[in-house]
Amino acid sequence: MKRLLAVLIALVVHLLTLGFVALGAWIILGNVGSVVAWLLGGVSLAIGWALRPRLGGLPADAEVLERSSAPELYGIADRVADRVGVRRPGKVAVSDLAAETRYERVGLPRTPVLAVGLPLWLALPPRQRVALLATAYARVPTAEELVVDGALFTLEAWRDALLGAEPLRVREEAQTKIAGSSLGAVDHPGTTYEVMGTFGRLLGRVLGGPVLLVRYTLTRLARAGAARTLARHRALARRAASEQELAELDALAGGGYLAPMQAAALRGESAAAIREGALARSRLTDDGVLTSSPHSELLGTRESERIDEELLGHYTRAIRGFGLIS
Repeated sequence: MKRLLAVLIALVVHLLTLGFVALGAWIILGNVGSVVAWLLGGVSLAIGWALRPRLGGLPADAEVLERSSAPELYGIADRVADRVGVRRPGKVAVSDLAAETRYERVGLPRTPVLAVGLPLWLALPPRQRVALLATAYARVPTAEELVVDGALFTLEAWRDALLGAEPLRVREEAQTKIAGSSLGAVDHPGTTYEVMGTFGRLLGRVLGGPVLLVRYTLTRLARAGAARTLARHRALARRAASEQELAELDALAGGGYLAPMQAAALRGESAAAIREGALARSRLTDDGVLTSSPHSELLGTRESERIDEELLGHYTRAIRGFGLIS
């Protein structure tokens, strides 16, 4: 029941956005020769455009790799995608400073893109690399989740527009200087601006109340299904990785892998040396005993090494910025 209610509220939010677009088009097309119609219609279209759901995109520092330059990386990305049951990524990208590996559909064509975060990828043995990809693929949202998440984004835009507006600091400083001058004793030209600004913020708070209420309700409804969503993600990931491998990945991804790599980068060690040090820490217990076989059914040790060869130049560039990761 909560899932259905969340979807219905989200659809109403999206219909409101679509209504602004339809209203703007209707005003303009019905009065093509009127300047006022173009102004009003343009405002309505602009509001609809600003409130539209986003189609997703790559991180700002992501670099898309050609399949010919990274065939092994594309190969393991395809094999894990097939095992999990999602579309193979049309593009694979690497991100120097983002630890998270993400799988998203971007743009109007909804192209599936896998963005591999190099800091964590560099530290993982083959088994955990498979688990990392499986976890990223398992997070692909359902149609229902896309509808709700898009509505939450729109409501956040409404909240910022109605309640986040504050007077421009530069304007306030100019007003203070004018008021302190000889003109200030008589009048200064900002009175109308201040009155309209105050009126606009008051109107925003009046209209913002219902927006906050809808946003709060939809957020609570979405959170009510969080446990079910996490269980679905875990079940999908287990198609390509065991529960033990996923648990090991969770432990490594907690952040303990990063400090030794940052220290090694500060010492000027090469990417290959940093990789070997990370593998040694993941393979051995405190008393030097090999914990388990590092390779996976989907990714052998040799294939993993060839991926490292393909990404060596990207590793070398990425480790220069490891000190910026917190």
